[in-house]
Amino acid sequence: MTQKLPLGSVMIDVAGLTLTTEEKERINHPNTGAVILFARNYQAPEQIKALIAEIRAARNGDILIAVDQEGGRVQRFKSGFTRLPPAAFFVQHPELALDAGWLMASELLAVGVDFSFAPVLDIDCGVSEVIGDRSFSSDPYLATQLASDFRAGMNEAGMAATGKHFPGHGAVALDSHLTLPVDERDLEAIRAKDLLPFKELIAEGLEAIMPAHVVYPKVAPEAAGFSSFWLQEILRDELDFDGVIFSDDLSMEGAASVGDFPERARLAFAAGCDMVLVCNNPEAASQVLDSLPIEDNPVREQRLLAMKGRINTSTLAELQQQSYWQHLSEKFTEISHAD
Repeated sequence: MTQKLPLGSVMIDVAGLTLTTEEKERINHPNTGAVILFARNYQAPEQIKALIAEIRAARNGDILIAVDQEGGRVQRFKSGFTRLPPAAFFVQHPELALDAGWLMASELLAVGVDFSFAPVLDIDCGVSEVIGDRSFSSDPYLATQLASDFRAGMNEAGMAATGKHFPGHGAVALDSHLTLPVDERDLEAIRAKDLLPFKELIAEGLEAIMPAHVVYPKVAPEAAGFSSFWLQEILRDELDFDGVIFSDDLSMEGAASVGDFPERARLAFAAGCDMVLVCNNPEAASQVLDSLPIEDNPVREQRLLAMKGRINTSTLAELQQQSYWQHLSEKFTEISHAD
């Protein structure tokens, strides 16, 4: 029997509703550790459950399955799942934030997803369209409380949380998917506002963080995800964070300034990331997988294994028989129809 592969440090994606031979090979590369799913991978609950089973079967060892399922504009699985409101909704309905976190996490766990990249911890500064209503609030204290409640709901369901986009993406107008935004504020201004939700949720045990592809030139010359100052001195040392640091997608334009894909991955790891994401570019994913040394890193692997969901044995259909799910889903469905 071949020895099981350790959990690798690269998160990749797949193109469709089932796997190709090439994708199966890429999933079983020693450096692969996770697969992120998108709307294009989703057709129905049973189909996504089968795709996830196929992904797990292709790997000789553990693999993590992730998705962006925040609610509002960013919800990859829709039909067959409860439509959730955007984070900004909870300012008016704070009592529902925990319920939304539980509902989102429970439905994903029932089809085999380990975690969603949520909650967004960015503060809405009124300038960022890409963040906008994905932020819980423009008030850092209220945003912190609502995000904390949302995470508590996720945890209650059995899912680890990822706070994003450290140290804050809400004060720049440009979209880091399309360009490299620059935030001209100094460290004290960022500390006084944007870092508050990160600081509080880290103290509560936040499992993972994703840094922003944003440059803060008054603080460090590199974008946060490539900056050892942000990831080591501030996040690890000052804020005492010991969870997973995921890079944001290295295919985004906000990452392009630092070099080709292998160089982006190398710099992200050098700065302190535990896992890098390479999405929507299979050739780039292969380049990154092949360029990285194959190494055994028990500390990183332990952090990553903490992201494994407590996958429910129940199917989504069985979850939907539970009165608690029915009560919450009905409530949120009414809300989405009211909008």
